[in-house]
Amino acid sequence: MGNRSSHSRLAHLLCLLPVLVILVLTLFEVQLPLLLVPVLMLLCCLAMAYVMADACAHDHRPVPDRVPESPPAPDAPEAMTDVVRVEHVRRVGDATVLEGELLGEPGEVYETLKRRYEGSGTVPLLQEGADGRPVVVLVPRGTESGDAAAPGPWVPVLLLVATLATTTWAGAAHAGVDLLREPGRFAAGLPYALALLLILGVHESGHYLAARAHGMRVSPPYFIPVPFGLGTFGAFIQLRSPAENRRALFDVAAAGPLAGLAVAVPALWIGLHYSSVVPAQGAGGHAGGVNVGSSVLLAVVAKLSVGDVLAQGHVLVLHPIAFAGWLGLLITALNLVPIGQLDGGHVADAMFGRRRGAAVATAAVVALFGLGLFVWTGLLGWALLVFFIAGAKGLPPLDDVSRLGAGRRALGWLTFALLVLILVPVPHRLYSPLGLHCPYL
Repeated sequence: MGNRSSHSRLAHLLCLLPVLVILVLTLFEVQLPLLLVPVLMLLCCLAMAYVMADACAHDHRPVPDRVPESPPAPDAPEAMTDVVRVEHVRRVGDATVLEGELLGEPGEVYETLKRRYEGSGTVPLLQEGADGRPVVVLVPRGTESGDAAAPGPWVPVLLLVATLATTTWAGAAHAGVDLLREPGRFAAGLPYALALLLILGVHESGHYLAARAHGMRVSPPYFIPVPFGLGTFGAFIQLRSPAENRRALFDVAAAGPLAGLAVAVPALWIGLHYSSVVPAQGAGGHAGGVNVGSSVLLAVVAKLSVGDVLAQGHVLVLHPIAFAGWLGLLITALNLVPIGQLDGGHVADAMFGRRRGAAVATAAVVALFGLGLFVWTGLLGWALLVFFIAGAKGLPPLDDVSRLGAGRRALGWLTFALLVLILVPVPHRLYSPLGLHCPYL
């Protein structure tokens, strides 16, 4: 889910390019000259500086605590006096910022302001100020969304076809089939490709339907084809209007991962029936071998699917459908990390507010890199992708003060619990109760 401009997205891709070059060269075992490594890192740093400058130049939403003030406006708009006890009025660019005390519940105040300015050239926003107090921001209509130019309707179709091709190629390669030499055996890659695209498509459809239910303008899903590795970097939708309040932001963010899990878990469960369980010492030559203890949720689903056979070994050689299901769980977990414009970042912002959400994001970045360095090195590549592409905050809701209800907050904690269950390995003491073979004994 994203709403940044195409110019900003190009800057992020430029920032990521040196890392991708290194990953591709490493994948194909190409030796890099020693002097080339610092050159690529320098390019990466320059791209990062460009991204930061671009973000500052293209920030459409006035944020009072980080934009220089212009001289205060002489008087508060008369339309404010019955909903806000104005203490200070100032100008921030083209916006008018009114600080003071709300004369009612934030949701009621926002609805009153929205009705009052409907049809005018001004849009009222209810935001958190630097001190955490609500502020009313009046902006010219059209500047509150930061819309990007919409590509043609054929773009998502072409991307879907291209991703089907690259994931079929990847699925065949995982099955030991080289489609360059045996193109007629493309069906070997279809179980993986179709299962993975179904999981990703349902995930993004969850975002799409939730956004439409809240009256938000949104693009169709865009799949990202990659001609190596897993065959795709996932998919995304582009929001073309901001969320009206935290409830809408939360619903759109949480709908995708939960919808994706509703397909990924059954795909994993079904695929495990056709997977092989091998002893740990004999797994070295098996591509796709997965330690069932590497994830609490994987261990539980595997135990329910294949039962006591897991006691004979702790490594699974995954069937393509099971591999797609496990990959779907992993992608869901990474999307739920509470950072920036990831789904988890939006959930955290909706639950805690942007200031506290930023603190949670900082802790999550450190934890993600820590897991990549000390637990599973495969997370480092994802951590870099998250940091460079999705780390920056998106636009806040128009009403970014009204809080979530108890039901949504409970659902938010559930999404973070799922994140832990997918990424955290099975604790040592639980191997015996689960009937799993422990690789450390």
